[in-house]
Amino acid sequence: MGQKVHPGGFRVGVIHDWKSNWWTGKPEFATYLLEDVQIRDHITRKLSHAGLSDILIRKDKQRITVDIYTARPGIVIGKSGVEVDALRRELHSITKKNVHININEIKRPELDAKLVAQSIAEQLENRVSFRRAMKRSLASAMRSGAHGIKITAAGRLGGGEMSRREMYSEGRVPLHTIRADIDYGQAEAKTTFGQIGVKVWINKGEIMPEGYEGGEGRLPDQDQARRRRGVSAEGLGASREGRGRGVDREGLGLVPRRRRGQRPGGSGPGGARPRSGGRGEQRRPAPAEPETPPTGPELESGAAPEAAPEREGES
Repeated sequence: MGQKVHPGGFRVGVIHDWKSNWWTGKPEFATYLLEDVQIRDHITRKLSHAGLSDILIRKDKQRITVDIYTARPGIVIGKSGVEVDALRRELHSITKKNVHININEIKRPELDAKLVAQSIAEQLENRVSFRRAMKRSLASAMRSGAHGIKITAAGRLGGGEMSRREMYSEGRVPLHTIRADIDYGQAEAKTTFGQIGVKVWINKGEIMPEGYEGGEGRLPDQDQARRRRGVSAEGLGASREGRGRGVDREGLGLVPRRRRGQRPGGSGPGGARPRSGGRGEQRRPAPAEPETPPTGPELESGAAPEAAPEREGES
């Protein structure tokens, strides 16, 4: 319980690659790993205001290549490349190796989880309502083409005495689907009433293996696939028809269920018969009265009594 897995590390080797690429023997492994930590800490500290998203490191025997992904490349490069040259010299003094730096611009920062988390944290530091900041980020990410997004904020939200956690989500964020490209980022807002942690998950679609020939490389959303197969919402209503309710009689409403011991036409246990003349009811014909033979002067006059007319059905 409570054992969460990092979405990026969970997908390494399947759809994501390592963020540090180098190989060395066992004696030098700790030195190389410490170099990576120092490089990332220095760049994060120096360019904290530049909208950093990711730092990738590749190492050779005498050369280190650093790829910096940022939403504000102009701040990282500086006027005529002054800032990036200063950063290269500082990294050379740390590692004692030749350092090559590549600056990559992020075209759509609304779909980058790290940048979204940093944006929310900055708004919280500027005393913006956390609900407004989170819902605005949800709307902008879905508008930019994300398949789903989930944002959580934890701490003394709104300056409350007790810390709590708030979560807003929209769309699909399948964390257990390894082929789903889930981008994860977190940031901390240092406010006057304590730190507030912000976590963001963004679903960018599904990446399929190379042999997949069913599309461009990403699967459509399940709702779209369901609509293409022709499954509609009619099945839900059809499954409810047989649950103890009668069938609709040509727009006259549903037939009520009979209770045990009730006559078909009655309303209570005794089955009081409703008044005649209602809709859909037929009146029963009154029974024919027996004809009485003529008496008195009719017989005396010698007139034979008329035969009664034959009723239908009698032979």
